Amino acid sequence: MVTMIERDEDTNTTDTVHLRVPADPAYLAVIRTATAGLAARLDLTLDEIEDLRIAVDEACALLLDHQPHPGANLKAAFTLHPNTLDVLVTGPALDLPQRTSFAWSVLEALVGQVATGADSEGSWVRLTHIGGRRT
Repeated sequence: MVTMIERDEDTNTTDTVHLRVPADPAYLAVIRTATAGLAARLDLTLDEIEDLRIAVDEACALLLDHQPHPGANLKAAFTLHPNTLDVLVTGPALDLPQRTSFAWSVLEALVGQVATGADSEGSWVRLTHIGGRRT
């Protein structure tokens, strides 16, 4: 399911696209493709777009524990600001890596800001890339 449901009509500067796919690694290509397409709306280099795509893919893999979760969903919300792309991914994994882990180091190296959290339903990862401008 893909829906674009939010737009700041007063400033015309914020769009949010929500994507929901089955919680199965087989669907990560859909989220990677959406990431690249939405990142291309910002004035980013090809390397920055690829870094974002890889970071979102890694975050999704972590939220799936690298395995399918029948009946569950993986959700991604992409918020585009004039010079920022914020991606919030939620999934069924209950445990995320520590800040000292290799996976966390990879995420921090690829995007500007990384935040995580968890509740009884699963976990979330927020990736924020700042820079460039929307065209």
